Amino acid sequence: MAHRGTKGSKLFMTLLYMVASCSAVPINDLLDRASQRSDKLHSLSTMLTQELDSHFPPIGRVLMPRPSMCHTSSLQTPNDKEQALQVSESDLLSLARSLLQAWVDPLEVLSTNANTLPHPAQNSIFNKIQELQEHSKNLEDGLDILSGKMGPAAQTISSLPYSGGNDIGQDKISKLTNFHFLLSCFRRDSHKIDSFLKVLRCRAAKLQPEMC
Repeated sequence: MAHRGTKGSKLFMTLLYMVASCSAVPINDLLDRASQRSDKLHSLSTMLTQELDSHFPPIGRVLMPRPSMCHTSSLQTPNDKEQALQVSESDLLSLARSLLQAWVDPLEVLSTNANTLPHPAQNSIFNKIQELQEHSKNLEDGLDILSGKMGPAAQTISSLPYSGGNDIGQDKISKLTNFHFLLSCFRRDSHKIDSFLKVLRCRAAKLQPEMC
């Protein structure tokens, strides 16, 4: 009986996705929703980083890998808003989708290790990681729909495989440092995603660049 219910739920979600894909929802509205979701994603990752900072050993900052070691660093992205304004709408959406896709596995690694993280706010961190996964998946689904309305270039996704593995360390310092590093990489990328979507929303609303 439960199995039938699960199948029914999956079918309902599939139908809902198809209806959303085929509906006449204006691109402006889709971009507004996506931008709100990406803003939540970045805010949540910032809160998590601050929570980790509250109990992070000084030696961890010394041992922390450089940002260039993030697994998404090979993706060429605009460095600021001015550069983002020079990139086409399709390419910006492609970049945002590529970054989101690249974090499916690493977010699962963070979720798995949050349960054993040697930190007094462990439960809170675990819950926020779960929220990150949910928001990230919802945003990814929304951008999939949006890309279907913006042509083939927007549907291109660059492969950015994560090869860090599930083990973030055996001792307390290693676990905290590697967890913090991975989260800081996500925070950086969530900021990029949010910036790209805000530029897209600004263009769709035909605002002047200085208002973006």
